[in-house]
Amino acid sequence: MKTIIVVGNGMVGYKFCEKFAARKESENFKVIVFGEEPRAAYDRVHLSEFFGNRDAKALELAPMDWYTENKIELIVNERITDIHRKTKTVTTGSDKTYTYDYLVLATGSSPFVPPINGVEKEGVFVYRTIEDLEAMLDYAEKIKSKKTNGRAAILGGGLLGLEAGKAVMDMGLEPHVVEYAPKLMPRQLDSRSSNVLQLTLENMGINVHSGKATNRILGNGAITGMDFGEDDTLEVDMLVISAGIRPRDELGRTCNLEMGVRGGIVVNDRMQTSDPSIFAIGEVALYNQMIYGLVAPGYEMAEVAVNQIVESHEVIMRAEIDMSTKLKLIGVDVASFGVPYMPADKGLSIIYENKTKGLYKRINVSHDGKTLLGGIMVGDAADYSILHQMYLNNIPLPDNAEELIVGARGEGGSAFGSAMDLPDTAVICSCEAVTKGAVCCSVIDDGNETVKAVAKATKATTGCGGCKPMVADLVKESLKTLGKTVKENICEHFDYSRQELFDIVKLREITDYDQLLDEVGKGHGCEVCKPLAASIFASIYNETANRQETIQDSNDRYLANIQRNGTYSVVPRVAGGEISPKQLMAMGRIAKKYDLYTKITGGQRIDMFGAKLHELPLIWEELIAEGFETGQAYGKSLRTVKSCVGSTWCRYGMDESVSFAIEIENRYKGIRSPHKFKGGVSGCIRECAEARGKDFGFIAVEGGWNVYVGGNGGANPRHAELLAEKVDKEAAIKYVDRFMMFYIKTAPPLTRTAAWLEKLEGGITYLKNVVINDSLGIAEELDADMQKFVDTYKCEWKEAVETPEIRERYTHFINSDETDDNIEFVSLREQKMPKEWA
Repeated sequence: MKTIIVVGNGMVGYKFCEKFAARKESENFKVIVFGEEPRAAYDRVHLSEFFGNRDAKALELAPMDWYTENKIELIVNERITDIHRKTKTVTTGSDKTYTYDYLVLATGSSPFVPPINGVEKEGVFVYRTIEDLEAMLDYAEKIKSKKTNGRAAILGGGLLGLEAGKAVMDMGLEPHVVEYAPKLMPRQLDSRSSNVLQLTLENMGINVHSGKATNRILGNGAITGMDFGEDDTLEVDMLVISAGIRPRDELGRTCNLEMGVRGGIVVNDRMQTSDPSIFAIGEVALYNQMIYGLVAPGYEMAEVAVNQIVESHEVIMRAEIDMSTKLKLIGVDVASFGVPYMPADKGLSIIYENKTKGLYKRINVSHDGKTLLGGIMVGDAADYSILHQMYLNNIPLPDNAEELIVGARGEGGSAFGSAMDLPDTAVICSCEAVTKGAVCCSVIDDGNETVKAVAKATKATTGCGGCKPMVADLVKESLKTLGKTVKENICEHFDYSRQELFDIVKLREITDYDQLLDEVGKGHGCEVCKPLAASIFASIYNETANRQETIQDSNDRYLANIQRNGTYSVVPRVAGGEISPKQLMAMGRIAKKYDLYTKITGGQRIDMFGAKLHELPLIWEELIAEGFETGQAYGKSLRTVKSCVGSTWCRYGMDESVSFAIEIENRYKGIRSPHKFKGGVSGCIRECAEARGKDFGFIAVEGGWNVYVGGNGGANPRHAELLAEKVDKEAAIKYVDRFMMFYIKTAPPLTRTAAWLEKLEGGITYLKNVVINDSLGIAEELDADMQKFVDTYKCEWKEAVETPEIRERYTHFINSDETDDNIEFVSLREQKMPKEWA
């Protein structure tokens, strides 16, 4: 029996063991694994989750029993110190000797610690192991016991550095990310996408210092600050170094294996080193003059090494390694694939940028517009999986390639189509090399009907997890081909759809998110289920965004839309677009007092831009005193009911549209729903209020009102469909009441009424039966629910102004009353606008 010694029990070392144990030839080998850490292999990709639960077992890739069951001897807390190639033996730190036939080096990498004067001081940490994280947590508690405004810096603005930034923020310390390069994530992002990411992070409370070279660490014994030279310093109480990695290649050096000039053990396409009996895999291996720091190439290397050892020589490493990646950094989607930067002589770029929403999308295409070469996404990477597959499989681009990124904006969908349109050979999970065909066969042929079951059978999604959305789509579409009903869960924390969770909250009378999570959820929640739960609580109890602010979207949390320079906009309600001269002058006075940019919106309101966070309650207070209330421009709720002047003034007017619009807007104001919604009232068929381009609309005709539903403008405009015609005003309102309540109860999250109606089985005919003919017997319930909303309306601005604990949230800094002096404006047509970024 031959012996394989594996040095290193990280993710790649474990993957070698897992792949090897799955081979029938494994019974002919003895496998011994050495790990330096005092525990079995764990998931280092999701290491930051340890800060949330401090549960090391939750990160464990396999328990100790797994190694025993698979006849693998795991020796933890033991380091290999020497390799003796002539005798094929290794020596441990405790002077024990082991003989091998094959040696697999999976020693990974270590954090690069720059040679900065004072880096050895107390309070300086690296971000690599669970023990590192435990030490950081303990030190943070020590800081907080001495002061209330502790600060922590992170040296490095790459992937791991930004994760560390969120980690120290969760510890209760003020985070500062220090990056030597002039931008964040310099290897993955271009300057514009990096700027968007930086603005988003800064709005979340993470301070970014780019273009900074640290000269020395300040402090006597323990860190007190960082010195950047020329009297430029930053006071901090803790420093986390995340400045890159270096391969743990010392064993290769000491036994004279061929090494790279800048480190790493040189391997061929079979993962063999210069000694055919010794293999190197993962971050210690230098393949094609590259060290690959992603988990997927490491797993592929493990698979190749296993096949070579069991003499299945046809499996070799690919010449080119795909370095595409998709991550959720601090709740922000960041992805890049293919060639992220595209010189003009190589191809052309299509870019969509919206700094107000923290969105940046870029795709690079060939000069003939037929081939996708790469791309970058920040803020919304929902279409990453499809775009990545188009790139990998050389799928021709559609005629309007811009729709691949613009189509995903607002109400749009993917211009590509379904994941089922991919070839069966398309690799969906690059970590485990699982194809689309394997996923579909697992569902159709093997009966695995959930993502969890497919993951267990195929290992898809068990690596970095980036492929999970596409695997979920394939599972869903495969089930549909079998004629089975597909259940769409919200996220990993709730095994329910939105509609099911809605019913649970209502029937059990659950009133807050923590209670909901305790009773029917698991884990700590996420950026998907928290706002969704907030929407449900609002939809059932008419709860304002003020009560549970921690589960709201960022705009809802502050009852205002954040703008590109960190200021906010204020939009009072102007029902039906009707405003008295007195209110108009008051609004002008307030805008002038706080130096706000003013603009009449497309929805017949006046928007005031440039308010600083601490000014919001002051502005609201003055507006409320003049009879205004929140226009909820920030919420997933009613925005406006646009109207023409109707029969009051217009010679073509068939009915009084302004009064009707005001009545409707005051009826539906404050109602939260799966997405924003808008209305329109036109006094005649000339349609000046564009009522058929709204979620609901009324048009005056001979004999009454025509009622339309399910329309919208935006990137993909859609005309509303006729729900009822020539009905009186009371019936028109009743039908829209029922339509809105039915939509609120049944629509998926973030789905406009147009998209919901389009996917509603039976479409407008079914909707008419429910709303008008009461085919489901729920009309009275829908009527009562709507009336409850109308009767319990509260102005969120007024609530915030009059409640001291809510008002206290409106400060730029947690521990200081100082304002943000970094906001800059420039003049624009006798008003102002945010100063452009450099």
